[in-house]
Amino acid sequence: MKRKSMRLIVSLIFILLISSCGTPYGNDVIMINEDDLAPMFVLEDLDGNTVALEDSGQKVYVKYWASWCSICLAGLEELNTLSANETDFQVISIVNPNYKGEMSSEKFKEWYETLPYKNITVLLDEDGVWAKEFGVIAYPTSYIISRFGELEETIAGHTYNKEISKIMKRLR
Repeated sequence: MKRKSMRLIVSLIFILLISSCGTPYGNDVIMINEDDLAPMFVLEDLDGNTVALEDSGQKVYVKYWASWCSICLAGLEELNTLSANETDFQVISIVNPNYKGEMSSEKFKEWYETLPYKNITVLLDEDGVWAKEFGVIAYPTSYIISRFGELEETIAGHTYNKEISKIMKRLR
């Protein structure tokens, strides 16, 4: 009987730990996407250039990630490869300075400069303004957006390039 109780307790602790992964502080996410259109963000990249989703005119793969997320960091090399090789859709990554445990923009830029990933477009979503619009609750989270701006799919967790390419080929 003690053994069953111990297994139950260990299982419950494990479930609690697993379910808390992805967001380091609270859950104040607001998702606004009533008409199936992706939130039309306008953000700056690491060099201060403005990038507007509305101006894309093509299919877009958006990946939200964080510098403190080990799964995100493990996937950066693959994202770098996708960004360098993909021509059928745009690849964008977004981080949230000063939100959900992410460092400030200045510190993030300094840190990111030390990494070898030069093909990734990294946009800065200060204070998670657009993350709230997209409904990001865990990192990494990916969004598949059609050339018409429709939010086609949301994927929590890491997704391999092969799968992303397969999903993007299905879109018009």
